[in-house]
Amino acid sequence: MKLIEPVSGNTHSPKLIAFYLTQFYPTPENDQWWGKGFTEWTNVTKAKPLFAGHYQPHLPGDFGFYDLRVRQTRREQIETAKKYGIDGFCYHYYWFSGRRVLNLPLDDMLADEQSDMPFCLCWANEDWTRRWDASDHEVLIEQKYLPEDNLNFIKSLVPFFRDKRYIRVDGKLFLIVYRPQHLPDVNKTLQTWRDYCRSAGLGEIHVCAALTYGNENYSDFGFDSGVEFPPHNLQKPENINAAIEFFEPFQGNVIQYAPIAQSYLNRTYSGSRIFKTVFPSWDNTARTGNRALVVQNATPENYEYWLASTIDKIQQGNDSDKIIFINAWNEWAEGCHLEPDRWFGHGFLQATINAKNGLRRFKSFPKTDLPLADYGHHRTFWRDISDVIHYHLSLKIGSLKLLINQRPWLRLTLLPLLRATKNLWFKFTAKSTRNSNQ
Repeated sequence: MKLIEPVSGNTHSPKLIAFYLTQFYPTPENDQWWGKGFTEWTNVTKAKPLFAGHYQPHLPGDFGFYDLRVRQTRREQIETAKKYGIDGFCYHYYWFSGRRVLNLPLDDMLADEQSDMPFCLCWANEDWTRRWDASDHEVLIEQKYLPEDNLNFIKSLVPFFRDKRYIRVDGKLFLIVYRPQHLPDVNKTLQTWRDYCRSAGLGEIHVCAALTYGNENYSDFGFDSGVEFPPHNLQKPENINAAIEFFEPFQGNVIQYAPIAQSYLNRTYSGSRIFKTVFPSWDNTARTGNRALVVQNATPENYEYWLASTIDKIQQGNDSDKIIFINAWNEWAEGCHLEPDRWFGHGFLQATINAKNGLRRFKSFPKTDLPLADYGHHRTFWRDISDVIHYHLSLKIGSLKLLINQRPWLRLTLLPLLRATKNLWFKFTAKSTRNSNQ
């Protein structure tokens, strides 16, 4: 589909802010816990399909397996995001009693004036555990909430708050807390933050509670607003597990996109200031394996309808700052990304600008099929053979690259050869795929 340019004068459309994950570069912590060279891509490339037609692994398109230590990567992400209607990023911020983790891309963004994208922060204030879901299984880093943490945390945000790109709501600095229910004395915490920001000349702050893990009322915690975080607080529609023949025992849920999205469109809250959130897709198989939540028919068309319907709903409200969040720009291990991939290409980005520009192509969710009913191309012998080889070769290349990275003396000689081989193979398979579709 041809790119639809922004509509002239469409200044009243809500601002679209995408959550952004910084875990795409090696850190000492991840090296220690998961092995040398671990990044989010390590999990992504390990994912395997759980049933016929299951879209796994999710592999990146335009930006490749990027490293967020490379400043040009971030600039290209920003250029693409703005081109397709994204107005800002909300970066996850990892702070543990003075210890910051995954902060290098965020600090470099702050120092780089050419990273001209408005941004805000979401404090990811939960324990890091070996199971990836913040349950109490082998805690890797603990949120301790020490007596001095309230003041030290807000001081750590001052360089970001003073930046001209930082997002404000109703003229106030905007901050999200991911787990407000974990704050041991929330009234004291918020009062400390507000008092310090005033005394430092920063003015007022707008503190927003993420509606996660059963929290649905931000006013219970004294916050100024709440933000949806689907699929958190999912009012579970009936799964379709019984209609699927899984390759191995499956303990998770496969749920259709349409009823999930509709449940958020219909949802009402007791608080008056709720920021709506949509997701393009969701499938956390890469992290949780056979315990995954897989959202079936998470297609650009269904996402476009959800986003368009949300925009229409928000435009009817009276809030001066109209904002919709998107989960997420690059949560690849949760199958949740606007960034181009090798299956849908720019589909989710195009759907974003379509919805923002007022294009209303659908009167309901257009994709509701069961697995294998419609996957966008006719199956052929050579296409299937190519897909199988492509899938397993991608996994082998990822493992080989990790092995080479663990041996510095091999990097200079073998990595260039590996990259060249990979690029030649992907070009060959892409050509074969095009020919098989003709």
